[in-house]
Amino acid sequence: MNRLLVLIALTGLIGCGQEPSIGNDVATDAAPARTFTWRMATTWPKNFPGLGVAPEVFAERVGRMSNGRLQIKVYGAGELVPPLEVFEAVSQGTAQMGHGAAYYWKGKVPIAQFFTAVPFGLTAQEMNGWLLHGGGMALWRELYARHNLVPIAGGNTGVQMAGWFNKPINSLADLKGMKMRIPGLGGEVFERAGGTAVNIPGGEIYTSLQTGVIDAAEWVGPYNDLAFGLHQVAKYYYYPGWQEPGPTLEVIVNQDAWNELPADLREIVEVASLAMNTDMLAEYTARNNAALTELVEVHGADVRRLPDDVIAELKRISLQATDELVDESDPLQKRIYDSYVTFRDNVIAYHEISERAYINTRDPARAAPK
Repeated sequence: MNRLLVLIALTGLIGCGQEPSIGNDVATDAAPARTFTWRMATTWPKNFPGLGVAPEVFAERVGRMSNGRLQIKVYGAGELVPPLEVFEAVSQGTAQMGHGAAYYWKGKVPIAQFFTAVPFGLTAQEMNGWLLHGGGMALWRELYARHNLVPIAGGNTGVQMAGWFNKPINSLADLKGMKMRIPGLGGEVFERAGGTAVNIPGGEIYTSLQTGVIDAAEWVGPYNDLAFGLHQVAKYYYYPGWQEPGPTLEVIVNQDAWNELPADLREIVEVASLAMNTDMLAEYTARNNAALTELVEVHGADVRRLPDDVIAELKRISLQATDELVDESDPLQKRIYDSYVTFRDNVIAYHEISERAYINTRDPARAAPK
């Protein structure tokens, strides 16, 4: 009976000049999906290993995932705007998107440094935990909304090196009067320790060391330091990277441009950013090992550990500088600080019996530089 009724209905439709519909029709007169072409300004040299390549891969991935509906052209440092002006350029809409690190904008938004790196603070794994599951991302977005921006975690290089120096560091006195390229809170701590912090883009480090404009510099780690050839202009390579234990990089999007995107394209941008966040940390974990071996065995880099008393004093100064960074008159800054410190203290307690406890079971002699 059911089959008979269907046949009768189909016959009626055909008799009225209508085609039967089977499955999901695609309207031939539907308006084509809107496409977007964006510019992405970065703080990194064009196609620089890791940092500079990641935004290019991100843009390609967004293009594929969106089926061409969102095309992003990536500009290296200085191609569209100066590298340390990316924040302002995206905020004002000169570029719809940027890629950099929040501590570069400390002159404009000092508290934003919590979302890149705090000396003796969270590692890369811990930063991801705080941002993605500990309330950090909501605070970050609330802060950047004041500047017409939407932030997304967009990379991490892991624990960095303490930097390259043109003389050995045997005591805190050796830092007195030293000029060092070191951004963010690390630079503030270095100055309180008696040095002079210089904030210059990565592309200027080699020449500045070579000409004596600076006496020392921290950049990233073996993978990127080798690419810049920093071993050619400084001999002593110090660890650990107390100043940047887990530096998170950021994708920032102009709020007005973000609001114009349909929901699916916004989701694609977020997913592609988080993919870049994961992939970059994996790349640096894989590349730093071979790069350090080359720096030591081929180029003769003198890898040294900072003296314990120097580390202890830098830590004391760091805790003080971090506390003083917060403007108590701004409730949002207080909430950012409280959230970060609470998460830090809790995760340290757990990692004492997990990450650190496990790592300490390994033979340290096998991991030490040769």
